[in-house]
Amino acid sequence: MCRSDQKTFISLFSGCGGLDLGLSRAGFKAILANDIDTYCADSFKSNFPMVPFYPGSVGDLSKSVIKKYSNGNTNHVSLIAGGPPCPPYSKSRFYRKEKPRALDDPLGIETLNGYLNVLKTIKPKAFLFENVAGFAYKIHKEALDILINLAEDLGYICTWSVINAADYGVPQKRERFILVGMLGKKFTFPKQSNVDPNKKDLFTMTCKPWRTAGEVLSDLDTEENADDTGHFAGGRFHHLLKEVPPGQNYLYFTKERGHPNPVFKWRSRYWSFLLKLSPDMPSWTIQARRSNNMGPFHWRNRILRIEEVKRLQTFPDNWKLTGTIEQQWRQIGNAVPPKLAENIGRAIIDQLEEG
Repeated sequence: MCRSDQKTFISLFSGCGGLDLGLSRAGFKAILANDIDTYCADSFKSNFPMVPFYPGSVGDLSKSVIKKYSNGNTNHVSLIAGGPPCPPYSKSRFYRKEKPRALDDPLGIETLNGYLNVLKTIKPKAFLFENVAGFAYKIHKEALDILINLAEDLGYICTWSVINAADYGVPQKRERFILVGMLGKKFTFPKQSNVDPNKKDLFTMTCKPWRTAGEVLSDLDTEENADDTGHFAGGRFHHLLKEVPPGQNYLYFTKERGHPNPVFKWRSRYWSFLLKLSPDMPSWTIQARRSNNMGPFHWRNRILRIEEVKRLQTFPDNWKLTGTIEQQWRQIGNAVPPKLAENIGRAIIDQLEEG
């Protein structure tokens, strides 16, 4: 897609480029990207060799630094987009009491302030802020209020929602917090294109069914590797993983689920423990950490391969990643699914062009 009046954007916390790929497909042109992680930086530059990249902290992005790294191309920026690191707002902080939450975490306040400082410095026509669904939790209200209050002081009208990537063509149930601010006008989120086939109603009758894991992964299990049980999963519980039905987890082995010989207590483990994909459903959320007992795992009772994780996140098969398998997995697991980003990006462009 190419427009004569192509919209430009600055990418923050760019990672390996999921958000950037989606926005580029929607019609935006990146004039600057940023990430402090060296593996993310190398991956990003491998896939976007023409995009200027600042390899450092977002807190260092002063007006002079932005101007220097973007070759002075900072006038009339259409969009700033990015998702600060999500651990301070994630569900895991409910269980890991030794870790600080939200703005009590130095990383949380530093990265949020960094994002807001760039917003104040550039003041684009719109901005896109992405994070885990937990950013909208009541316990994190202070961070959300800071973001909205400063944006409103700058003249933005903010609209936010927690949306499921599966509703926008991603073969993965992945809930994300998305906030879009526009100068002088309210953003309207795009209508969903896909729906849980078991929950269709009058408003979603024209939507396609959710895309499934089997739909996007089946061709990767060729005759050559169909019997490959590498990427060992389950650790000492591998024998139990083999018994878990596709689409279920360790709760299969509890009294509450009617198991004749219960192994685990109800809700005594993380939800993703021994979690297995079903080929007939979208994937569960892909985590940022590759694990041998925390899924989702392939229905063939193994850890997913990197090429499979790319598919579930809607990255192209030829997307370049640097680092070890664990480092590549982390980059993909932290990324915004490009298909989701493209849907949001198209809506932003359309509404910017409405004037």
